[in-house]
Amino acid sequence: MATATAAVPTANGSRYMQQLCKHWSHKFDVTFDARQGRVRFPEAMVILTAEPEALAVVLDADDPAVLERMKDVVASHLDRFAFREAPLAFRWLGA
Repeated sequence: MATATAAVPTANGSRYMQQLCKHWSHKFDVTFDARQGRVRFPEAMVILTAEPEALAVVLDADDPAVLERMKDVVASHLDRFAFREAPLAFRWLGA
């Protein structure tokens, strides 16, 4: 399993996370509340945690190539909901 993490600076992490989880809940297995969200994709899982000044993102995938692709998917989708702040500053650590 390959894992990448990012702490994305924003004071609106809870709002963006909830919008993204609602968006993806139509296609994927999603659970969320105001503090944390989990999205299970066919080949990956993302856990989003809203902190006061950042959105913490943990992305796990079965394959390093899938992980790289999913980094872009998560970042581009979050940027859609954060259009006033976009592009958000993703600094991925790991795989």
